[in-house]
Amino acid sequence: KWNRFDNVREMPWKGEKDPYKIWISEIVLQQTRVQQGLHYYNRFITSFPNVRSLAIAPEQKVFKLWEGLGYYSRCKNLIASAKYIYENLDGKFPEKFEDILSLKGVGTYTASAIASFAFNKPYAVLDGNVYRVLSRFFGTETPINTLEGKKVYAALALQLLDLKKPGEYNQAIMDFGAVICKPSLPLCLECPLKKKCVAFKSGKVFVLPVNNKIIRQKARYFNYLIVKYDNKVYVKKRTGKDIWQNLFEFILIETESFVSSGDVIKLEIFSSLFKKHNYTINFISKEFNQKLTHQLIKGRFFHIELRKPLQVSENLVLVSENDLNLLPFPKFIAAYLQDKNVSLNLIQ
Repeated sequence: KWNRFDNVREMPWKGEKDPYKIWISEIVLQQTRVQQGLHYYNRFITSFPNVRSLAIAPEQKVFKLWEGLGYYSRCKNLIASAKYIYENLDGKFPEKFEDILSLKGVGTYTASAIASFAFNKPYAVLDGNVYRVLSRFFGTETPINTLEGKKVYAALALQLLDLKKPGEYNQAIMDFGAVICKPSLPLCLECPLKKKCVAFKSGKVFVLPVNNKIIRQKARYFNYLIVKYDNKVYVKKRTGKDIWQNLFEFILIETESFVSSGDVIKLEIFSSLFKKHNYTINFISKEFNQKLTHQLIKGRFFHIELRKPLQVSENLVLVSENDLNLLPFPKFIAAYLQDKNVSLNLIQ
């Protein structure tokens, strides 16, 4: 009843039956708030309206569209899966749950969402909203991030699933968790289920669901050298198995702890890059931070102008400002470059 008459949550992918578009929306929204993901979803669907367009697109262009969204392995998996579907399945998105689940970057939740929304198959979805609704309504205190918890909630979700309209039901319970049974400010007094809700009746709304996972963040210290020569800047693609894989960055000196800007210049790695009297440091930025799930990136930017090109072969390339704007950078760098004053300092 609530879904039919009172659910006013609108999203462009609601009611969508195209498995490709549902897939894009679900991958975009992994670890991402709807408000942030909406813009990226619209850009992706506009630029890549189908599997073929995504599969044949230059990877750099795809990563550029993803820039700032984080968790870049999602983008890498999107590209790989699009190529697989286009090259091995004649561009047709798989319909069987097991085949959907086999795609890179697709887990049980995403496969269930695609199977139920696109093909009306009886698979229950379990995202943060659903976990919260089930935990509060039934008063379940089993931690949601344990193997036992996943089994308990999966059984509950399947038990409640409307087998005739699984897609509509799945969307409804997710919307209910997002609109009514919210994490910090739930609308309990307006909730049509409050009379039967165990958490509401027992005063445990703000205790449930239980999550006993403790996230510990590791601090990393990045000193980026924005090195200019002949009105171009040196950049490098990150290829190692680390954060921001396949994105571009400037010359990086990572230190184990905070080092003053003066001490960075004294480091052997710095002096090995630049010959004496061959460079001028025009500007050193303040410190910037970016929080990742398990890491805190602390860093700053050194603007350096060369009189002679670098004699290095670390896959560094010189790019113009126009080309710089086409490259996908981590959010940490992209946000810095978007400052107009920085752009002027960089090239002119």
